[in-house]
Amino acid sequence: MKVLVTGGAGFIGSNFVRHLLAERLEVEVVNLDKLTYAGKLENLDDFSDDVRHTFVRGDICDAELVDEVMKGIDVVYNFAAESHVDRTSEAATPFGRTNVTGTAVLLSAALGHGVERFVQISTDEVYGELPWRDPEAGREATGAQAADDAPRFTEDTPLAPRSPYSATKASADHLVSAYHVTHGLDTVITRCSNNYGPYQHPEKLIPLMISRALTDEPLPVYGDGLNVRDWIHVADHCTGVLAAGERGRAGRVYNFGGDAERTNLSVVRTLLRVLGKPESLIEYVKDRPGHDRRYAIDFSRAAHELGWRPTRDFEEGLADTVQWYMENEAWSAAVG
Repeated sequence: MKVLVTGGAGFIGSNFVRHLLAERLEVEVVNLDKLTYAGKLENLDDFSDDVRHTFVRGDICDAELVDEVMKGIDVVYNFAAESHVDRTSEAATPFGRTNVTGTAVLLSAALGHGVERFVQISTDEVYGELPWRDPEAGREATGAQAADDAPRFTEDTPLAPRSPYSATKASADHLVSAYHVTHGLDTVITRCSNNYGPYQHPEKLIPLMISRALTDEPLPVYGDGLNVRDWIHVADHCTGVLAAGERGRAGRVYNFGGDAERTNLSVVRTLLRVLGKPESLIEYVKDRPGHDRRYAIDFSRAAHELGWRPTRDFEEGLADTVQWYMENEAWSAAVG
C-alpha cells in the first residue's frame, strides 16, 4: 500500500509517519511538507534512511506538484495545516490558503487519481466552545475526568468556529464532506482535542512552558488561566487516526479525545511541580481575542466503531514529555 501523508514533518504528522512505519511494515509513505517554521527535517531524522519513506518538499496548494505526487497513492492522510491560533489572529490569509485551498487541491487530485480513501485531520475547535465547568471539581466529586452530565462535543455537534483558524478548518471539513456526497470520494474526517508529546513546536503551551521554566523565565498564562482543554497524547491520537483510516466508515466523522480535561493553569502548575520550579514563575498576561472557554470531546463513536480508547494517563504522559524535552534540548534549539 502507498500512502501520502501531507504535513508529515510537523508535530502530529511526523509522529504519525513514525507510527505508520512501525505498525505497518508493508506500507510505503510519501511525505509531502512545505517545511514552514513548524515543519522541520529534524523531526524526520530517525527514519531518514528508511527506504519505505520518501520525503518531498512542496506546497499542497501547488496543483501540478500535488497531481504528480498523487500518482499511485492508495490513501491520503492530510495533516498539513497552519494551526497556531495566535498567528491566525494576526494574519489569517495563510490559514485560508493552506487549510482551505490546499485541501481543495488535494481532494481534486485524489478524485482524479482514484485514491481509495481521503482522511482529513481536523480539530475540536470547529465546534466552538462549551459552557465552562471546573474539571478539578468534577474529578474530586466523581473520581472521573468529568461528570457524566457535563456536555462534550459529539460528531453531531453543529460546527460553530470562533477564530479564523477554526473557521478555515471547518471550511475544509465541509469541502471534504462535499466531495464524498457529490463525487462519491471515500472520505473520513477526524477531530481531536489538544495534543501533547515529543516533537511539538516550542510555540505551543506545553513545550513553551517547559523551555521557559528550565531557564527560570516567566511563564505567560492568558487571562485567568481557567480556560479548559481536553489533552490527548500524540501517540494515542496517531493510533486513532490509523484506525479511522483503516476501519472507519466512508463519509464518517470520528472524535478523538484524551479524557483529560484540565485548566491551562492546572497544566502549568503540574509542569512546575514535575520540574521542581516555583509557581512564582507564572505571569498572567492579557487574554487573546476570542479565547474559547472550554473544549471537551466525546469519543464514544470511536470506541464503539473502531475499538479505540486513549491509553496514556495525562500526568504520566506529561512527565514523560518533560523528560523528552530535557533529553532533546538540541532539537528544541534547532527548531525554535
